[in-house]
Amino acid sequence: MSLLEKIRVTQAFLESKGIEKPEFGLILGSGLGELAEEVEDAMIIDYADIPNWGQSTVVGHAGKLVYGTLAGRKVLALQGRFHFYEGNPLEVVTFPVRVMKALGCEGVLVTNAAGGIGFGPGTLMAITDHINMTGQNPLIGENLDEFGPRFPDMSKAYTPEYREIAHKVADKLGIKLEEGVYIGATGPTYETPAEIRAFKTLGADAVGMSTVPEVIVAAHSDLKVLGISCITNFAAGFQEELSHEEVVEVTERVKGDFKGLLKAILAEL
Repeated sequence: MSLLEKIRVTQAFLESKGIEKPEFGLILGSGLGELAEEVEDAMIIDYADIPNWGQSTVVGHAGKLVYGTLAGRKVLALQGRFHFYEGNPLEVVTFPVRVMKALGCEGVLVTNAAGGIGFGPGTLMAITDHINMTGQNPLIGENLDEFGPRFPDMSKAYTPEYREIAHKVADKLGIKLEEGVYIGATGPTYETPAEIRAFKTLGADAVGMSTVPEVIVAAHSDLKVLGISCITNFAAGFQEELSHEEVVEVTERVKGDFKGLLKAILAEL
């Protein structure tokens, strides 16, 4: 079965469940999936029940698709994503973005937990741009002409208008929202201090193991994108040691502001 056929099968399955033209897709990273629990009139589907869908194996990723209303907008929320380091092909990692487009989403809000190169733990950072250090690109192979061109422009992959709204909303709420460049690596190892020094030289402000493939596919599909990183730790070389437990602990600490900010942004988009 071709990728396009898989997308259509999954689209038909979700539409048969009553999912109709969500306005926005939400990709909720490590420790941030709790926002989906605030979706009203929610339809919840386990990833395992969706044809052609991947499985999430990381702590902090619930593995559920949630459809309903949040902040007055129809949303399709992923409680957990699929990572390349879990052994997933990039076709699987980015498949939900393709389905979001097929179902009618106009934009995607992408969140992640990231290591801080320019910012410290607890910082919320709007992503202005990214650097792809994975050595991979999800668009390699046959182009899906129905979704986008063979050579898509990545100049404004992170929609400036969405980011402007995010800053206005954050100011109104009294939440400090920084902005910067996200650099994506494959993981699952955390980066070495030498790699972080190199990334800093390249202009990165935060580093993580997700987001980049999804945003590439979103840009190809002409989806608007708002990316926000929750800085959960200093990157290697800035603190003694790194652990996933710290990632989950920090997201737990800042989730109130994070959830409030995302809901307010949704209402304004």
